[in-house]
Amino acid sequence: MKKIDVRGLNCPEPVFLTKKAIDEGNSEVEILCDAVVARENISRLAGKTGYSFDYTTNADGDFVISLKRN
Repeated sequence: MKKIDVRGLNCPEPVFLTKKAIDEGNSEVEILCDAVVARENISRLAGKTGYSFDYTTNADGDFVISLKRN
């Protein structure tokens, strides 16, 4: 599983880093994110690339996003 920390990064960088992980052939990607906009954009990317999307919120209020290839 590829893990990416995109906290503090402005869009579109979180999406670019997620796309890079997908293009590398990772079947599972976990992204640590702190922005709702980035979470929504990553969700759209997942749908366009055939990955399922799920997220939880951790104790710090950050989003832990899980992508899995369908």
